[in-house]
Amino acid sequence: MDANMQSCHKKPMAAVLVAVLLGGSYIAGQYVRTQDHSKPTISIQGEGKVTAVPDIAELNFGVQTGRRKTAQDAMELLGNKMNAISQAVLAAGVEEKDITTQNLWMNPAYDYFDGKRVESGFEASQNLVVKVRDISKLTSILDAAVTKGANQVGGVNFTIDDPEELRAEARAMAIADAQEKAVKLAADLGKTLGKFKGYNEGGYSSPMPYARMDTMMMESGGMGGGGAPPIPAGEQEIRANIILMYELR
Repeated sequence: MDANMQSCHKKPMAAVLVAVLLGGSYIAGQYVRTQDHSKPTISIQGEGKVTAVPDIAELNFGVQTGRRKTAQDAMELLGNKMNAISQAVLAAGVEEKDITTQNLWMNPAYDYFDGKRVESGFEASQNLVVKVRDISKLTSILDAAVTKGANQVGGVNFTIDDPEELRAEARAMAIADAQEKAVKLAADLGKTLGKFKGYNEGGYSSPMPYARMDTMMMESGGMGGGGAPPIPAGEQEIRANIILMYELR
């Protein structure tokens, strides 16, 4: 083979090598650059919202003894009042499993004279969290507790006992919202929706309606005298946020 023929064979081989190194291809003496065929994508957020009337109320109330001469006096007074309150709440329709002690404490009390600390007895306190499953009984249960000596009332939390069905409904609404937005955005871009690429759930929010009670009114017997005022539960809102991702074509 002469030098000219060897030279002709070397040039195509060199061109092929260059094409491979550059990520292209060598076809019939032409170099063709490969193209990026990945499709553009869009991410769309959707939101769903469902409202419902709460079916559970959680009450927080208890007894503070004030100063007593001895620790035994404080604990006996506390025990007697809390027992009377618990019995009244049970009689009003609350189940025993729905009564929980939130805190219990007993501390020495002090006064100060001429810069000196002087012991002046003991104080005890106990608080209960009571779950009321029949909200129509809420005011009567509060009234029963205050009548039997509850002088510390923290408030009322309203909630939904089983929110999963409502969350599923809110999620379905959020997905439909995101799909509708995705179709419109694709059309605005002169495209159509392609392959579904991803899903992300951003969680749920459900603000809890809360009613604060006036402790001073409780201490003065304001509820026990004329009955408890009505406490509207209102509505609770459950929101779902999701993100859908699509290819465009």
